[in-house]
Amino acid sequence: MPDDLDARIREAIDSKTKPRGSLGTLEEVAAQVCRAQKTLRPVLDKPTIVVFAADHGLSREPVSAYPREVTEQMAANIAAGGAGINVFTRQHGIELVLVDAGIDWSGARPGRMLDRWIGPGTASSLDGDAMTADELDRCLQAGEDLVTNVVDPDCTVIGFGELGIGNTSAASLLVSALAGIPLGECVGPGSGLVSDGLQRKLDLLLKVQANHPRPVDATEALRFFGGYEIAQMAGAMLQAYGMGRLVLVDGFVATAAFLAAWSMNPAILVHAIFCHESGEPGHATVLAYMGAKPLISLGMRLGEGSGCAVAYPIIASAVAFMNEMASFADAGVSTGIPEEQTDTSVSLPRDGQR
Repeated sequence: MPDDLDARIREAIDSKTKPRGSLGTLEEVAAQVCRAQKTLRPVLDKPTIVVFAADHGLSREPVSAYPREVTEQMAANIAAGGAGINVFTRQHGIELVLVDAGIDWSGARPGRMLDRWIGPGTASSLDGDAMTADELDRCLQAGEDLVTNVVDPDCTVIGFGELGIGNTSAASLLVSALAGIPLGECVGPGSGLVSDGLQRKLDLLLKVQANHPRPVDATEALRFFGGYEIAQMAGAMLQAYGMGRLVLVDGFVATAAFLAAWSMNPAILVHAIFCHESGEPGHATVLAYMGAKPLISLGMRLGEGSGCAVAYPIIASAVAFMNEMASFADAGVSTGIPEEQTDTSVSLPRDGQR
């Protein structure tokens, strides 16, 4: 990457036919995409959202408002095209890939799901580790392989989402372990727990936490707390970064997977766009821990990569103005910048910032 790329990005954005800084966050996004792709002419080709689905051993405990079998039922719904993520990806022309990372099926897997099955859900982290070291290795490899060999080779931007009853519990445990945030600040309603149900969830997760030592690294945290879909997502995110693709991060569970990936390779943050701030209370806290700024905040907590799909047009607008908006020189327009506005140019996100 040329040493002066940041300066050239700033100059290109500030020379567009607009007051400096007047496109706000769009300018930050455009600058980030340019830096990630090492160009002043960024592209968003073949946008894809990958949804990883799996069951959790903890879902047999009172940690969710929905029973365990809803994981397979909703996976079948996505495969049939009837879920929220299907609506939003169709609306915006985004490819959708649905992955079975480890669902506890009572019947046959739908034909429109990719088979990356590790087992019928993780073990319960209340009784021991959620997964073995071998299972974790297989998860990370499965995520890497999917990005390398399944996603269209011309794809430049991948969004990541998930599905799995009980996975906000796993995410809360991971975030608490890796970011050092008290568990009480991480645990939220998930699929809709309220009042006493939410307290029971927290009490149970505190027992899980007490039954494990503090993880020494992200791989140990993933092994302790799971789940298969989170680990596969972390491996896929790392590979997407390694292949130079933008990484779009959905809500709380996807951010927990990203936190694990970031702990393994902090450079991945340069490629990450955090699409929205979830309604889960721990999401804002972990985003702040990483210095990440979400694009939108709509109170969403659906999962499924839905935040990536809803926010994608904003990212596309940022790339479009960068490529198509005339400069003052091209348009023959005087800059006419008052002296008091000369310090309003975009502040480019740096390594470790977003």
